[in-house]
Amino acid sequence: YRLAAGVMVPLCGGLAHSVRAELEYGLLNKTHNTGNWHLNMPLGTVIDGSYVMQTKIQTLFANFYYDLDTGTSVTPYFGFGLGYARINEKAGVSAQIPGAGLYNQSAKGSEDNFAWNVGVGVSLNLTYNMDVESLKNAIKAVVAEGKLKPKAIIAVDLFGQPARFDLICEVAKEYNLIVIEDGAQGFGGTLNGKKACSFGDVSTTSFFPAKPLGCYGDGGAIFTDDEELAIKLRSIRVHGSNPKDKYDNVTIGLNARLDTIQTPVLNCKLDIFDDELIKRQWAADLYNEKLKGLVETPVVAENATSSWAQYTIRLDSAEKRAKVMAGMKELGIPTMIYYPTPMHEQTAFKVNPCVNCGCEKSELYSKTVMSLPMHPYLTEEEINEVVEAFKKSL
Repeated sequence: YRLAAGVMVPLCGGLAHSVRAELEYGLLNKTHNTGNWHLNMPLGTVIDGSYVMQTKIQTLFANFYYDLDTGTSVTPYFGFGLGYARINEKAGVSAQIPGAGLYNQSAKGSEDNFAWNVGVGVSLNLTYNMDVESLKNAIKAVVAEGKLKPKAIIAVDLFGQPARFDLICEVAKEYNLIVIEDGAQGFGGTLNGKKACSFGDVSTTSFFPAKPLGCYGDGGAIFTDDEELAIKLRSIRVHGSNPKDKYDNVTIGLNARLDTIQTPVLNCKLDIFDDELIKRQWAADLYNEKLKGLVETPVVAENATSSWAQYTIRLDSAEKRAKVMAGMKELGIPTMIYYPTPMHEQTAFKVNPCVNCGCEKSELYSKTVMSLPMHPYLTEEEINEVVEAFKKSL
Protein backbone atom coordinates (compact mmCIF):
# COMPACT_ATOMS: atom_id res chain seq x y z
CA TYR A 1 0.00 0.00 0.00
CA ARG A 2 1.61 3.24 -1.13
CA LEU A 3 0.46 6.13 0.96
CA ALA A 4 1.85 8.89 -1.23
CA ALA A 5 -0.12 8.08 -4.38
CA GLY A 6 -1.78 11.22 -5.69
CA VAL A 7 -0.02 13.73 -3.43
CA MET A 8 2.89 14.68 -5.66
CA VAL A 9 2.59 18.46 -5.41
CA PRO A 10 5.27 20.38 -7.33
CA LEU A 11 6.94 22.99 -5.12
CA CYS A 12 10.09 24.51 -6.59
CA GLY A 13 10.61 21.32 -8.56
CA GLY A 14 11.65 19.49 -5.43
CA LEU A 15 8.70 18.07 -3.55
CA ALA A 16 7.15 16.03 -6.34
CA HIS A 17 10.50 14.57 -7.28
CA SER A 18 11.34 13.84 -3.67
CA VAL A 19 8.06 12.04 -3.00
CA ARG A 20 8.38 10.09 -6.23
CA ALA A 21 11.94 9.11 -5.39
CA GLU A 22 10.85 7.92 -1.95
CA LEU A 23 8.30 5.64 -3.58
CA GLU A 24 10.81 4.35 -6.12
CA TYR A 25 13.22 3.53 -3.31
CA GLY A 26 10.46 1.61 -1.54
CA LEU A 27 10.63 3.88 1.47
CA LEU A 28 7.09 3.20 2.62
CA ASN A 29 7.17 -0.50 1.83
CA LYS A 30 9.88 -1.38 4.32
CA THR A 31 8.89 -3.46 7.32
CA HIS A 32 9.05 -1.40 10.48
CA ASN A 33 7.33 -3.16 13.34
CA THR A 34 6.41 -1.44 16.55
CA GLY A 35 4.62 -3.81 18.90
CA ASN A 36 1.82 -5.39 16.93
CA TRP A 37 1.53 -2.55 14.45
CA HIS A 38 3.29 -2.37 11.10
CA LEU A 39 4.22 1.19 10.24
CA ASN A 40 4.35 0.30 6.54
CA MET A 41 0.59 -0.33 6.63
CA PRO A 42 -1.16 3.03 7.06
CA LEU A 43 -4.35 1.41 5.81
CA GLY A 44 -4.56 -0.11 9.29
CA THR A 45 -5.10 3.39 10.63
CA VAL A 46 -8.34 3.53 8.69
CA ILE A 47 -9.40 -0.01 9.53
CA ASP A 48 -9.15 0.41 13.30
CA GLY A 49 -10.49 3.98 13.34
CA SER A 50 -7.29 5.68 14.55
CA TYR A 51 -7.70 8.96 12.75
CA VAL A 52 -6.50 11.88 14.88
CA MET A 53 -3.90 11.87 17.68
CA GLN A 54 -4.43 8.22 18.60
CA THR A 55 -1.95 6.17 20.61
CA LYS A 56 -0.09 4.99 17.50
CA ILE A 57 1.43 8.45 17.26
CA GLN A 58 3.35 7.58 20.42
CA THR A 59 5.44 5.23 18.29
CA LEU A 60 6.27 8.09 15.96
CA PHE A 61 7.52 10.39 18.67
CA ALA A 62 9.42 7.63 20.38
CA ASN A 63 11.45 7.59 17.17
CA PHE A 64 11.15 11.35 16.59
CA TYR A 65 12.75 12.23 19.89
CA TYR A 66 16.04 14.08 19.72
CA ASP A 67 18.25 14.96 22.65
CA LEU A 68 18.25 18.59 21.66
CA ASP A 69 20.98 19.56 24.09
CA THR A 70 23.60 17.11 22.86
CA GLY A 71 22.34 15.97 19.49
CA THR A 72 22.21 12.34 20.61
CA SER A 73 19.30 10.28 19.31
CA VAL A 74 17.49 8.45 22.11
CA THR A 75 14.12 6.78 22.64
CA PRO A 76 11.86 8.43 25.21
CA TYR A 77 8.15 8.23 25.89
CA PHE A 78 5.92 10.48 23.85
CA GLY A 79 2.28 10.51 24.78
CA PHE A 80 -0.98 11.80 23.42
CA GLY A 81 -0.11 12.50 19.83
CA LEU A 82 1.66 15.78 19.30
CA GLY A 83 1.69 16.30 23.00
CA TYR A 84 3.97 15.51 25.88
CA ALA A 85 7.63 14.60 25.59
CA ARG A 86 10.72 14.36 27.76
CA ILE A 87 13.84 16.21 26.66
CA ASN A 88 16.68 15.58 29.09
CA GLU A 89 14.10 15.33 31.86
CA LYS A 90 12.51 18.53 30.57
CA ALA A 91 8.90 18.77 29.46
CA GLY A 92 8.43 19.22 25.74
CA VAL A 93 5.40 19.69 23.58
CA SER A 94 4.47 19.27 20.00
CA ALA A 95 1.59 20.69 18.05
CA GLN A 96 0.35 21.11 14.54
CA ILE A 97 1.16 24.79 14.41
CA PRO A 98 3.42 25.30 11.39
CA GLY A 99 5.46 28.47 10.99
CA ALA A 100 7.27 30.16 8.13
CA GLY A 101 9.85 32.92 8.06
CA LEU A 102 9.41 35.95 5.83
CA TYR A 103 12.90 37.37 6.27
CA ASN A 104 13.57 37.43 9.93
CA GLN A 105 12.17 40.19 12.06
CA SER A 106 11.85 40.51 15.81
CA ALA A 107 8.34 40.92 17.17
CA LYS A 108 6.96 42.52 20.26
CA GLY A 109 3.61 41.33 21.57
CA SER A 110 1.08 42.85 23.92
CA GLU A 111 -0.01 41.42 27.25
CA ASP A 112 -2.70 39.53 25.33
CA ASN A 113 -1.36 36.07 24.55
CA PHE A 114 -2.85 36.16 21.07
CA ALA A 115 -2.28 39.77 19.99
CA TRP A 116 0.70 41.22 18.21
CA ASN A 117 0.64 44.96 18.68
CA VAL A 118 3.89 45.98 17.10
CA GLY A 119 6.62 44.61 14.90
CA VAL A 120 10.15 45.92 15.14
CA GLY A 121 12.12 45.61 11.91
CA VAL A 122 15.49 43.89 12.18
CA SER A 123 18.06 43.68 9.41
CA LEU A 124 19.75 40.52 8.11
CA ASN A 125 23.27 39.23 7.61
CA LEU A 126 24.73 37.25 4.70
CA THR A 127 23.10 34.04 5.90
CA TYR A 128 19.67 35.73 5.54
CA ASN A 129 19.19 35.28 9.28
CA MET A 130 18.72 37.93 11.95
CA ASP A 131 21.58 40.37 12.35
CA VAL A 132 22.34 40.65 16.07
CA GLU A 133 23.64 44.23 15.94
CA SER A 134 20.48 45.30 14.16
CA LEU A 135 18.46 43.50 16.83
CA LYS A 136 20.25 45.43 19.57
CA ASN A 137 19.61 48.72 17.81
CA ALA A 138 15.93 47.91 17.37
CA ILE A 139 15.46 47.08 21.05
CA LYS A 140 17.30 50.22 22.14
CA ALA A 141 15.14 52.33 19.86
CA VAL A 142 11.92 50.92 21.32
CA VAL A 143 13.14 51.30 24.90
CA ALA A 144 14.32 54.87 24.25
CA GLU A 145 10.98 55.86 22.73
CA GLY A 146 9.23 54.59 25.86
CA LYS A 147 5.83 53.94 24.27
CA LEU A 148 6.11 50.17 23.96
CA LYS A 149 7.56 47.38 26.07
CA PRO A 150 9.68 44.74 24.32
CA LYS A 151 8.34 41.25 25.06
CA ALA A 152 9.89 38.63 22.77
CA ILE A 153 12.32 37.92 19.95
CA ILE A 154 11.22 35.62 17.13
CA ALA A 155 14.18 34.48 15.05
CA VAL A 156 13.78 32.24 12.02
CA ASP A 157 16.17 29.52 10.85
CA LEU A 158 15.73 30.67 7.28
CA PHE A 159 16.50 28.28 4.42
CA GLY A 160 17.77 25.62 6.87
CA GLN A 161 20.50 27.35 8.91
CA PRO A 162 19.96 28.22 12.58
CA ALA A 163 20.09 31.90 13.51
CA ARG A 164 22.84 33.04 15.90
CA PHE A 165 20.95 32.01 19.01
CA ASP A 166 24.13 32.01 21.08
CA LEU A 167 24.24 35.79 20.61
CA ILE A 168 20.49 36.38 20.39
CA CYS A 169 19.92 34.72 23.77
CA GLU A 170 22.55 36.98 25.35
CA VAL A 171 20.64 40.02 24.10
CA ALA A 172 17.36 38.54 25.34
CA LYS A 173 18.84 37.94 28.78
CA GLU A 174 20.02 41.55 28.99
CA TYR A 175 16.53 42.89 28.27
CA ASN A 176 14.55 40.06 29.91
CA LEU A 177 12.92 38.95 26.65
CA ILE A 178 11.45 35.63 25.58
CA VAL A 179 13.22 33.90 22.66
CA ILE A 180 11.15 31.92 20.16
CA GLU A 181 12.97 29.84 17.55
CA ASP A 182 11.04 29.35 14.33
CA GLY A 183 12.74 26.21 13.03
CA ALA A 184 10.16 25.44 10.35
CA GLN A 185 12.94 25.26 7.77
CA GLY A 186 15.81 24.65 10.17
CA PHE A 187 15.14 21.18 11.58
CA GLY A 188 18.29 19.16 10.96
CA GLY A 189 20.64 22.14 11.01
CA THR A 190 23.10 22.80 13.84
CA LEU A 191 24.84 25.69 15.58
CA ASN A 192 28.00 25.04 17.59
CA GLY A 193 27.14 21.34 17.50
CA LYS A 194 23.68 21.90 18.96
CA LYS A 195 20.61 20.93 16.96
CA ALA A 196 18.08 23.40 15.62
CA CYS A 197 14.88 23.55 17.69
CA SER A 198 16.83 23.36 20.94
CA PHE A 199 17.32 27.12 21.36
CA GLY A 200 15.45 29.78 23.29
CA ASP A 201 12.41 29.40 25.55
CA VAL A 202 10.30 27.64 22.95
CA SER A 203 11.01 26.39 19.44
CA THR A 204 8.92 25.17 16.55
CA THR A 205 9.29 23.11 13.43
CA SER A 206 7.03 22.18 10.55
CA PHE A 207 6.28 18.88 8.86
CA PHE A 208 4.77 20.55 5.79
CA PRO A 209 5.77 18.39 2.78
CA ALA A 210 8.28 20.94 1.42
CA LYS A 211 10.25 21.07 4.70
CA PRO A 212 13.39 18.97 5.34
CA LEU A 213 11.34 16.50 7.40
CA GLY A 214 7.95 16.58 5.73
CA CYS A 215 4.85 14.48 6.15
CA TYR A 216 2.21 14.01 3.42
CA GLY A 217 -0.09 16.70 4.73
CA ASP A 218 0.16 19.34 7.44
CA GLY A 219 1.90 18.88 10.74
CA GLY A 220 4.50 20.34 13.07
CA ALA A 221 6.07 20.36 16.50
CA ILE A 222 6.71 22.76 19.36
CA PHE A 223 9.43 22.16 21.96
CA THR A 224 9.83 23.78 25.36
CA ASP A 225 11.32 22.99 28.76
CA ASP A 226 8.72 25.19 30.46
CA GLU A 227 6.16 22.82 32.01
CA GLU A 228 3.55 25.54 32.53
CA LEU A 229 3.82 26.61 28.91
CA ALA A 230 3.66 22.97 27.81
CA ILE A 231 0.32 22.54 29.58
CA LYS A 232 -1.06 25.68 27.92
CA LEU A 233 0.09 24.60 24.48
CA ARG A 234 -1.48 21.16 24.80
CA SER A 235 -4.72 22.89 25.76
CA ILE A 236 -4.57 25.38 22.88
CA ARG A 237 -3.90 22.52 20.46
CA VAL A 238 -7.30 20.98 21.24
CA HIS A 239 -9.80 23.87 21.30
CA GLY A 240 -8.41 25.26 24.59
CA SER A 241 -9.70 22.26 26.51
CA ASN A 242 -9.29 21.53 30.20
CA PRO A 243 -6.65 18.75 30.59
CA LYS A 244 -8.96 17.03 33.08
CA ASP A 245 -12.19 17.56 31.13
CA LYS A 246 -11.89 17.81 27.35
CA TYR A 247 -15.40 19.27 27.01
CA ASP A 248 -14.56 22.20 29.29
CA ASN A 249 -12.70 24.78 27.21
CA VAL A 250 -10.70 27.03 29.51
CA THR A 251 -9.17 29.29 26.85
CA ILE A 252 -9.53 30.21 23.19
CA GLY A 253 -7.76 27.45 21.31
CA LEU A 254 -7.21 25.86 17.94
CA ASN A 255 -7.99 22.61 16.18
CA ALA A 256 -4.33 21.71 15.68
CA ARG A 257 -4.11 17.95 16.06
CA LEU A 258 -1.99 15.65 13.94
CA ASP A 259 -3.65 12.98 11.80
CA THR A 260 -2.57 9.53 12.90
CA ILE A 261 -2.07 8.47 9.29
CA GLN A 262 1.01 10.75 9.18
CA THR A 263 2.73 8.45 11.68
CA PRO A 264 4.10 5.86 9.23
CA VAL A 265 5.19 8.61 6.85
CA LEU A 266 7.27 10.47 9.42
CA ASN A 267 8.53 7.31 11.08
CA CYS A 268 9.90 5.96 7.84
CA LYS A 269 11.34 9.30 6.80
CA LEU A 270 13.03 9.69 10.18
CA ASP A 271 14.86 6.43 9.51
CA ILE A 272 16.63 8.04 6.57
CA PHE A 273 16.63 11.68 7.71
CA ASP A 274 20.34 11.84 8.55
CA ASP A 275 21.20 10.27 5.18
CA GLU A 276 18.96 12.81 3.45
CA LEU A 277 20.78 15.67 5.19
CA ILE A 278 24.06 14.32 3.79
CA LYS A 279 22.55 14.16 0.31
CA ARG A 280 21.21 17.71 0.60
CA GLN A 281 24.68 18.91 1.62
CA TRP A 282 26.18 17.11 -1.38
CA ALA A 283 23.69 18.82 -3.71
CA ALA A 284 24.41 22.24 -2.15
CA ASP A 285 28.17 21.73 -2.48
CA LEU A 286 27.77 20.81 -6.14
CA TYR A 287 25.60 23.86 -6.79
CA ASN A 288 28.18 26.05 -5.06
CA GLU A 289 30.98 24.63 -7.17
CA LYS A 290 29.16 25.02 -10.49
CA LEU A 291 27.66 28.46 -9.77
CA LYS A 292 30.83 30.01 -8.33
CA GLY A 293 31.55 33.36 -9.95
CA LEU A 294 28.17 33.45 -11.69
CA VAL A 295 25.89 34.52 -8.86
CA GLU A 296 25.87 35.11 -5.10
CA THR A 297 25.52 31.63 -3.58
CA PRO A 298 24.37 30.81 -0.01
CA VAL A 299 26.66 31.48 2.95
CA VAL A 300 26.77 29.07 5.90
CA ALA A 301 28.48 30.24 9.08
CA GLU A 302 31.64 28.37 10.09
CA ASN A 303 30.06 27.16 13.32
CA ALA A 304 26.81 26.06 11.68
CA THR A 305 25.37 23.47 9.34
CA SER A 306 22.28 23.81 7.19
CA SER A 307 19.49 21.35 6.49
CA TRP A 308 19.18 23.05 3.09
CA ALA A 309 15.43 23.46 3.10
CA GLN A 310 16.06 25.74 0.14
CA TYR A 311 19.04 26.53 -2.07
CA THR A 312 18.72 30.29 -2.48
CA ILE A 313 20.82 32.50 -4.73
CA ARG A 314 20.76 36.30 -5.11
CA LEU A 315 20.73 38.31 -8.33
CA ASP A 316 21.80 41.92 -8.86
CA SER A 317 18.31 43.31 -9.29
CA ALA A 318 14.62 42.49 -9.43
CA GLU A 319 14.72 42.86 -13.21
CA LYS A 320 17.59 40.41 -13.48
CA ARG A 321 15.77 37.91 -11.30
CA ALA A 322 12.61 38.16 -13.37
CA LYS A 323 14.60 37.60 -16.57
CA VAL A 324 16.40 34.56 -15.19
CA MET A 325 13.27 32.97 -13.75
CA ALA A 326 11.38 33.48 -17.01
CA GLY A 327 14.25 31.99 -19.00
CA MET A 328 14.53 28.95 -16.77
CA LYS A 329 10.79 28.42 -16.93
CA GLU A 330 10.97 28.31 -20.71
CA LEU A 331 13.65 25.64 -20.39
CA GLY A 332 11.45 23.59 -18.07
CA ILE A 333 13.30 24.35 -14.81
CA PRO A 334 11.08 25.51 -11.92
CA THR A 335 12.22 28.20 -9.50
CA MET A 336 10.59 29.90 -6.53
CA ILE A 337 10.81 33.15 -4.55
CA TYR A 338 11.03 32.71 -0.77
CA TYR A 339 9.67 35.26 0.13
CA PRO A 340 8.35 38.11 -2.04
CA THR A 341 7.03 40.22 0.87
CA PRO A 342 8.97 40.83 4.12
CA MET A 343 7.11 40.45 7.41
CA HIS A 344 6.90 44.16 8.18
CA GLU A 345 5.19 44.76 4.83
CA GLN A 346 2.54 42.05 5.28
CA THR A 347 -1.05 43.28 5.11
CA ALA A 348 -1.91 41.74 8.49
CA PHE A 349 0.59 44.04 10.24
CA LYS A 350 -0.37 47.26 8.51
CA VAL A 351 -3.22 47.90 10.96
CA ASN A 352 -0.82 47.80 13.91
CA PRO A 353 1.85 50.30 14.92
CA CYS A 354 5.30 49.43 13.62
CA VAL A 355 8.63 50.65 14.84
CA ASN A 356 10.84 50.29 11.79
CA CYS A 357 14.51 50.47 12.71
CA GLY A 358 15.68 49.61 9.23
CA CYS A 359 14.80 46.56 7.14
CA GLU A 360 16.62 47.61 3.98
CA LYS A 361 18.29 44.23 3.53
CA SER A 362 15.01 42.36 4.00
CA GLU A 363 13.42 44.57 1.36
CA LEU A 364 16.39 44.17 -1.00
CA TYR A 365 16.61 40.39 -0.62
CA SER A 366 12.88 39.93 -1.15
CA LYS A 367 13.33 41.55 -4.57
CA THR A 368 16.50 39.73 -5.61
CA VAL A 369 16.61 36.18 -4.20
CA MET A 370 15.36 33.04 -5.92
CA SER A 371 15.53 29.37 -5.01
CA LEU A 372 16.63 26.51 -7.24
CA PRO A 373 15.36 22.93 -7.02
CA MET A 374 16.63 21.28 -3.83
CA HIS A 375 15.86 17.87 -2.35
CA PRO A 376 17.86 14.81 -1.29
CA TYR A 377 17.35 12.88 -4.50
CA LEU A 378 18.82 15.32 -7.00
CA THR A 379 21.35 13.71 -9.31
CA GLU A 380 24.47 15.32 -10.73
CA GLU A 381 22.86 15.20 -14.16
CA GLU A 382 19.83 17.14 -12.90
CA ILE A 383 21.98 19.73 -11.14
CA ASN A 384 23.97 20.19 -14.34
CA GLU A 385 20.71 20.72 -16.20
CA VAL A 386 19.60 23.38 -13.69
CA VAL A 387 22.96 25.18 -13.84
CA GLU A 388 23.03 25.16 -17.64
CA ALA A 389 19.52 26.58 -17.74
CA PHE A 390 20.61 29.30 -15.31
CA LYS A 391 23.61 30.21 -17.47
CA LYS A 392 21.50 30.42 -20.61
CA SER A 393 18.98 32.65 -18.82
CA LEU A 394 21.46 35.20 -17.47
